Amino acid sequence: MFGPSLSLDRIRLFVEILLRPTACCQRNLAQYGVRVGAVTEAWARIEEWLARHAPASTAVLAPPADPADIAAAEAALGLAFPPELVESLRRHDGLRIWANILPEGPPLSTAGIVDHWRACMDVAADFDGLTPHPPSAEPWWHERWVPFAAQDGDAQVIDLRAGPGYGRVGCTSHDGLGDFDGAWPTLGTYLTEVADALAAGSPVRFWSPYLTVDGELWWSTENPDVVPAGARRFVNKF
Repeated sequence: MFGPSLSLDRIRLFVEILLRPTACCQRNLAQYGVRVGAVTEAWARIEEWLARHAPASTAVLAPPADPADIAAAEAALGLAFPPELVESLRRHDGLRIWANILPEGPPLSTAGIVDHWRACMDVAADFDGLTPHPPSAEPWWHERWVPFAAQDGDAQVIDLRAGPGYGRVGCTSHDGLGDFDGAWPTLGTYLTEVADALAAGSPVRFWSPYLTVDGELWWSTENPDVVPAGARRFVNKF
């Protein structure tokens, strides 16, 4: 399997790397020619940051989704999920409990994706919400939008409509239209920006990382009225 050129020690190291999918290990895997996706690498960096700076948030990350659950969710929506969404779900099937873990909203589980999509399809049917409207020429909802994260009726969605915008990540509002102005071109691009922002202690657009007194990560604007009491803005000192 490994070929005659690999020593026993290298085989052991390879197995150890596979069993410890941290950011450091992702780099080691690359040395052996194993391709690591942008989503997996970004999640590994986010996890590594959480373990170091916000350990309480590490526990809220759910284990990987079962491939059968992903397939069932795809069947429910009648859509093949983009590879990067599958890659993310195979890293974490959403969260164990609600947490402010990502700046644009908590990531959904496979079941959460189905529930949100179905709810939006039902609501849209009641008030012509699938029809594009000015000024953005976007509808309130579209059957080929797959929600990745959601909070308070708003969602971060992956656009699966055919064309140059396929795979981009935009947002929807419970009281507005879909918005893809300034959309991230891919889910991997978004998660990489999150990982970069945590490493640098910088914002993702207008969301900045804070650390609560309970050792949790909390994304917030600079408005003191919405920052948890005692939370401090994370600043990279190195």
